[in-house]
Amino acid sequence: MTSVLGIALLTFALSGSAVAFVPIGGGASTHVTITATALLQKVTETCRVVAEAAGHEFTPTGSSPEELVQACLGPRATGEVSGAKFHSALQDIYNQNGLVDRDFVSSAPHHFNSENFVQGRTLIMEGMAAIKANIGKDNFKAARETLGRILHTLQDFYSHSNWVELGNTKPYINLIRPDLSLDNLADIDTATCSDCASGTCPNTILPNILIEKKLTSGYMGIFSSDKPQGKCSHGGEADLTSTTHPRGGISKDERRSDNVALHNAAVNIATAASLELLEDLRLAAGNDDYLRMMGIARSAVVSFVIDTTGSMSEDIEAARAICYEIIDSKTETQDEPSEYILVPFNDPGFGPMIRTTDPDKMKSEIAKLTADGGGDTPEMCLSGLLIALNGAPSSSHIYIFTDAVAKDIHLKADVIALIRSTKSTVYVLLTTPFTRRRRFTRAANLDVYKEIALASGGLAIQVSKKDLPQATSVILDTSTSALVTVIQRARNPGKQETFPFMLDESLKNITIYITGTTIAFTLTNPAGVSSSQDDTIGKLGTLQTVGNLWRIRLNADSLEGNWQLNVNSNQQYTLKVTGQSTITFIYNFVESFEGPHPGYAVLSGRPQAGQPAVLMLSVLGRKGPSSMTIGDVALVTVSGPETASNSTTLDMGNGDILVTVDAIPEGEFVITLEGTDKVSNSKFQRQSTTQMSVSKVKIMAVVDSSVWPGESFRIPISVLTQGSGGKYSVNARNDRGFPMSHPDSIILTTGVYTNTSLTITPPADTPSGTDVTLTVEALSDSGVDSNYVIMRFSVLTKITDFIQPVCKLMSVLADACPQDVSQCKPFQWELAANLTDRNGTGIESVALRQGSGNITTTSLSDPFILANYTASCCSQIVEIVAVDKVGNVGKCYHSIVRSAGPPALTMSLTMWLGLLISALVTRF
Repeated sequence: MTSVLGIALLTFALSGSAVAFVPIGGGASTHVTITATALLQKVTETCRVVAEAAGHEFTPTGSSPEELVQACLGPRATGEVSGAKFHSALQDIYNQNGLVDRDFVSSAPHHFNSENFVQGRTLIMEGMAAIKANIGKDNFKAARETLGRILHTLQDFYSHSNWVELGNTKPYINLIRPDLSLDNLADIDTATCSDCASGTCPNTILPNILIEKKLTSGYMGIFSSDKPQGKCSHGGEADLTSTTHPRGGISKDERRSDNVALHNAAVNIATAASLELLEDLRLAAGNDDYLRMMGIARSAVVSFVIDTTGSMSEDIEAARAICYEIIDSKTETQDEPSEYILVPFNDPGFGPMIRTTDPDKMKSEIAKLTADGGGDTPEMCLSGLLIALNGAPSSSHIYIFTDAVAKDIHLKADVIALIRSTKSTVYVLLTTPFTRRRRFTRAANLDVYKEIALASGGLAIQVSKKDLPQATSVILDTSTSALVTVIQRARNPGKQETFPFMLDESLKNITIYITGTTIAFTLTNPAGVSSSQDDTIGKLGTLQTVGNLWRIRLNADSLEGNWQLNVNSNQQYTLKVTGQSTITFIYNFVESFEGPHPGYAVLSGRPQAGQPAVLMLSVLGRKGPSSMTIGDVALVTVSGPETASNSTTLDMGNGDILVTVDAIPEGEFVITLEGTDKVSNSKFQRQSTTQMSVSKVKIMAVVDSSVWPGESFRIPISVLTQGSGGKYSVNARNDRGFPMSHPDSIILTTGVYTNTSLTITPPADTPSGTDVTLTVEALSDSGVDSNYVIMRFSVLTKITDFIQPVCKLMSVLADACPQDVSQCKPFQWELAANLTDRNGTGIESVALRQGSGNITTTSLSDPFILANYTASCCSQIVEIVAVDKVGNVGKCYHSIVRSAGPPALTMSLTMWLGLLISALVTRF
């Protein structure tokens, strides 16, 4: 049963009543309800275990995601803690869950339709293996997306089969246990249903099927009414087989008057089954990595992309110094980075990416960097940036250190596509070298950095090498938790203009950045007090200047309300206002889709021109979405002349809003949101960081499974344009450099999809769990219009080891424990067990799932591992978890809780060792 906290947390994920196994969109859905209930319950359980292991209580102050994250992170989360990453992680899973009904609408295995039990279980097994391998390589987004899809398939089993009608009240564990066979399946010649002319019969399963406990599922026909004789149908208007005898259907997708009990039972068992799958993943991954997959971690991720050519020695020293400063100043605080990423680049080389959660290891890796080679030529900066964008979590901050223009400018479109997909922010710290390479730093050649930084919501900072350490204050500002953008604007060419913005009570550490040369500005607060570029320590804040950067840190007692910043310059400039606050929003552009279960799908590329833009927006506050009132949502151009596009909003409840914008601004735009925080009765203003634009081109592509090493994999691609037809070039790139083949161009006819395909072949030695990001772009021959699609998939080695580790219990020494539990404190008990992964891949890890004692093991490289457990007699239950190298999970449970009968006899350790061969074998 879901905990009280888990039920309360559903309020931020769901809206409306749960009535159907349908995808996202238009209100709540049972797929979302089931998934959210299971995810939130498992997160709550895991957070409680982690908190107790760390020696502090898990006591959320409320039901909002921010409060859950704060309680889960423990005493270090003492400042502003945002629930945005947690909420975004949940949305990744929900969205992919729903997309199964669009991308695989006619695939019987994805829905356990048409008695495709073996094939459906294979999808779940491959998905679980991919998730475990992805987590092992810190590929958490890939893991979440696969998790959403396989949860949909697992949940559909209980709605589309007759498992509930057979009287089962618990999940079918065999679906997630490949070592167990699928038993008693109805064969193709066995009739399974009786006719139901009305289509609303309470139970049409034939009596002999119920008596013999035969497993069947409904046949689904979207394009044909054919089905084997005597077979059940799925049912519903979209199922053409439901009018073929036997008529009707056994789907429990929707709650109707004739199937309330069956529908509710299917929901309950599907929820329990989802919990079982999540528990298996949690045990395989470990608590910390499971929570990281769910977006619960200290929010800051520090990613460095560093030029290592010969002229960069001073810059590398600065990067090294700032890394050390971040580590030393933020350790054991809520701002301690959850991960460090380093990508070096040179000419012609770039990479590899180094990622670690260990600050000392990152210190060591940066200490190894040396400046060498490169000559006077530009460098492979964008190649290094692409590696960081693919490897870093979504919404990361990436810092580039270089002193030359990019040699690989042709990758700009790929970089911006990934920025839009990941919503990451890029800061470029560009230094002026004292060599002949200075000729490459002319403004015209540096526009690519400015465009990339602005497109991401970041900054391009030009500074001398000697002043670079001063500019790195930007990194300290932005590598922090709960960072939000209030406003960002750019003008090229510059002009005098006044920019209004609103500060609210929740904002802390408010900072204003202006980049440009020959700038004059005046900042005015709501009380009319002003400060200018000449006020180093002014009435409103402290001003720092370095290179082309003006940085103003406002005073801590800055007034909330309407501020103004007047900027006067005839040169190009940008301005940005940021702060720390738990009040923020997340969003995705979406499009509707039809079918048996219509809904909304997240767009991978740019929204379509010539039609309204639709986005799903979720607002987060200090006490959850119920503490917020939403006002205007608009699309606003960042670069002048500034135009805003108003919208209509549909409040779906609990902070989830469907926004429709009829008139979309021309060029690049961002999302702005205004509202009121009920906690403080303070109005607030927020802006998205990533710029977006529309396109008349649309690309559709779906990866339907994992990819095997050494085998070619074909991906169908469909391209459409609502603009001018003709020749369109096709460009594709994957971040692993795997061989690909695809047509260089295609001919499009306006309004008609043109089908093509791409083939990719991972090398045979590709490690299992390697995630691949594939970007496909279609560009008009005139170069006027283009769009892209981004796909992520995993390379997975075929698994043949499905056997769980086993345990031989060798001894339990507990006779020292008193029968009176109140007297337990001074006494201890011991347990010894022998662990092995018979004929398998070998045990990877051994850990405690229950028990507060200490466990020690002999070498994990040995085929037999001796585990010794010692605990206080007050801790009377132990459960040991062993995980093998492919993620098979074993559990071993023992309790010394005494019954009301005579005390149990215990053997000595020596006696048990002597009986090793005949010891009781307990399967995990």
